[in-house]
Amino acid sequence: MATTPRSVLALDVGTKRIGVAVASLIARLPQPLVTLGADEPDLFPQLGAIIQREDVGQLVVGLPRGLEGQETAQTESTRHFIEQLKAHVDLPIDLQDEALTSKHAEAELQKRGKPYRPGDIDALAATYILEDWFAAQKEYA
Repeated sequence: MATTPRSVLALDVGTKRIGVAVASLIARLPQPLVTLGADEPDLFPQLGAIIQREDVGQLVVGLPRGLEGQETAQTESTRHFIEQLKAHVDLPIDLQDEALTSKHAEAELQKRGKPYRPGDIDALAATYILEDWFAAQKEYA
């Protein structure tokens, strides 16, 4: 008997790192999960293992744009990543504007006054992407 997936996974895709956050579809409280190396040879198997472990039924990928909403080189790079992801994962993938999520995450971590690594920024940015996605979803409201 098939069960309904319990979680949604968000990805903040960068050139060096990919921040990953997860949230229950019921509680809708995103939390940073991990940061993966964008150039790791086993990146997609790692994502597959996370998807299985977290019982993910939906993916959300942050889509970067320029300050005026224009497509940039990073937008194109992220779209290329999404095409690769589709070849490895059979789940719905939504795009979510990621405007200033990394800046917001870095400011939050600085405010906490504790040491942090660049990967912490990426994983926290993924939680903001997921929060924004939930806010835009009528289905999960």
